[in-house]
Amino acid sequence: MAFFASFLMLSACSTNKEISTVPQALNHEVDLKEAGTSKKKIAAVDSLLQSFVEQKKVSSVVGFVAKGGNVVYKKAFGWKDIENKVPATVNDYYVLFSQTKAITTVAFMTLVEDGLVAIDDPVSKYFPEIPDQVVTAVHEDGTYETRPVASPMTFAHLMSHTSGLNAGLVGEIRRAERKGSDLPAGFGGSMPEKTPAGQHSGGGNYNAKYLEEEMLALAKYPLGFDPGTEWNYHISTNMLAYMIERISGKPLQEYVKEKVLTPLGMDDTDWYYEPEALSRFVKAYNAVDGKLEPASNMYSEGTISQEQTYAEGAIGLNGPIEDYAKFCQMLLNKGEFNGNRILKPETIELMTTINQLPEEHSGAEGFQFGLGFELYNAKKKPAPEVSNTAYAWGGLFGTEYIIDPENDMIALFYLNMPRREFIYPQFLSKAYQLFEE
Repeated sequence: MAFFASFLMLSACSTNKEISTVPQALNHEVDLKEAGTSKKKIAAVDSLLQSFVEQKKVSSVVGFVAKGGNVVYKKAFGWKDIENKVPATVNDYYVLFSQTKAITTVAFMTLVEDGLVAIDDPVSKYFPEIPDQVVTAVHEDGTYETRPVASPMTFAHLMSHTSGLNAGLVGEIRRAERKGSDLPAGFGGSMPEKTPAGQHSGGGNYNAKYLEEEMLALAKYPLGFDPGTEWNYHISTNMLAYMIERISGKPLQEYVKEKVLTPLGMDDTDWYYEPEALSRFVKAYNAVDGKLEPASNMYSEGTISQEQTYAEGAIGLNGPIEDYAKFCQMLLNKGEFNGNRILKPETIELMTTINQLPEEHSGAEGFQFGLGFELYNAKKKPAPEVSNTAYAWGGLFGTEYIIDPENDMIALFYLNMPRREFIYPQFLSKAYQLFEE
């Protein structure tokens, strides 16, 4: 893993020192012809999104496309609140779920650039209690056997979801002990009796006041596999978030706002809000047999809790589509936006071009993942127009985004639906077709 430190040092030596010419703001005053598109092509996207509403595939949907920082598409369709006939707008708040992970990862990498930690450092250097054993067998009485890890867990493992935390037999042990599912509430997991403060990963302690409680409890168990040998999604980014708190000495919310959200002008993106902000959220619906049915709004309601201390790094952020577009544009700009540099270009390159997954047990054939993002430099792509340089991720309620350096564009697609048809690829193809000759 020392390779990564060398990569950053070598890249830093060749970094362009000239004043940046990348867009520092998203431009809404766009000449469509100069931007390479037309009203006819935009109307085609309109028709597609409106058809989703008319066919009751979505309750509301927002699409956003920018090329070279020029916003050529930003429209909402459908209803924020079907029962009360409140139309959707582009400024509505959406529950972002795992889109939180990329922001957490970028925040951690600011610690790396500040020299406080290296991505190939053992996590145990900063958290001695981190597991160093792998479970090998589980007995009927609930006891289990372990062996030492082949190599220690590093921060690169946390950022690529290959840490082994809560994986395999360990997940089975923990589920048996609490006699319940570790699936998220509303996605197969049991619903809590009352709305928790904030958004919690499935199977955890809904009464936890701080993320530290959950991570200390997790660290009491061995790993499910040797770090770096398999892909096991989700919980690693919560441990990464806890490491941000330990290394920076600041709460996750404070550090992420200071280093990422505030510098980028993401003023409406947060874990928590004042009570009046609940009206900004799109209500949740399920698409079932051609009909739209109300779903639980527990996740949005948890953002206005009186107690606002619990914050995860894997899920928990919320906000409008353009706020996250600013984050995407920063990444496309190689780390800079709104007059602020968040990360160096070589750091962005490291995160978004190098596959961290093993050849076997990588999650799926052709699936690649860098540090915080899925990579599309293999055959696996959400739409044929996507270039090999693109990277992306998304959220459990149907929020999606892509950053495509080769095409100098970003595209975002937002839903707020636990159960739905996977229609994002249709939008993404139309987004690329906006610029076809």
